[in-house]
Amino acid sequence: MDLERSLAADPALKFILDDWDKIVTNFPENKAKYDNAVAAWEKSAAEARAQGKTPPNRPPLPQGPGHPNTPAGLWNGMIAPIVPYTIRGALWYQGEANAGSDIHAYQYRRLFGTMIQDWRNRWGEGDFPFLFVQLANFQTNGRWPVLRESQTETLRLANTGMAVAIDIGEPKDIHPKNKQDVGLRLALAARAIAYGQNLEYSGPVFKMAATENGAMRVYFGHADGMAGKDGAIRGFEIAGADGKFVPAEAKVDGATLLVSSPSVGTPVKVRYGWADDPGCNLVNAAGLPAVPFRSEIPRYGW
Repeated sequence: MDLERSLAADPALKFILDDWDKIVTNFPENKAKYDNAVAAWEKSAAEARAQGKTPPNRPPLPQGPGHPNTPAGLWNGMIAPIVPYTIRGALWYQGEANAGSDIHAYQYRRLFGTMIQDWRNRWGEGDFPFLFVQLANFQTNGRWPVLRESQTETLRLANTGMAVAIDIGEPKDIHPKNKQDVGLRLALAARAIAYGQNLEYSGPVFKMAATENGAMRVYFGHADGMAGKDGAIRGFEIAGADGKFVPAEAKVDGATLLVSSPSVGTPVKVRYGWADDPGCNLVNAAGLPAVPFRSEIPRYGW
């Protein structure tokens, strides 16, 4: 089953194909509008150059037949031809374009998992390792925390691993320059998951939280030696029954954290690094950053 058929077979993802059908149907009309806009732009650009001014941006070409965003288009053109070759695993760094809306950022967990399973089915080599990078910190549209959560949820699939980059991004650059640490963290995951080496390859990962004596006790995996990288732990927030989050203090207690705030007497929710560009610094003894999380994940009936 190819990726397009996988999307068509999933009622929760078929909308992707349906939306694309509408784009293709509307393309002739949108292309005509584009041609008129380009003609007007060429005139404005010529006038701007004659006046020594910077020309306006050229109108973007509307999506349509042959566009790179065609569902399964990149797969068919770039990945499908190499399926006959032996594969040891895959590395993946993507997701920015899927955070255009809250629902799309949430649906990514299902879309991404479907893609991974489809790749594995196509190669027929079992659950080969699939390692990916969580979106780095970046000042954007407010939806990246949900997209990161979708990436974390994908770890439910066997032989998957995630390199966290929440501490090495650049607030003003969607393409951060520090690729070395990203590569090193992916390499750790590959050594552990693909090659079975006994080493720490992940920062602290949220497991559960419970209210305890006016605080939230938060349990983690990969938790040995938890600390703030450069001092007191930052990046935690808690909320009471009203759902209003406030900054909170976090103290290490073994493999758990006690998170509290004097303004929330009975906390019921906790989250960490829950912003596009959060100020968070929790690491473990290996110096690997904690995975951003929220303690209550909406399911939207999925």
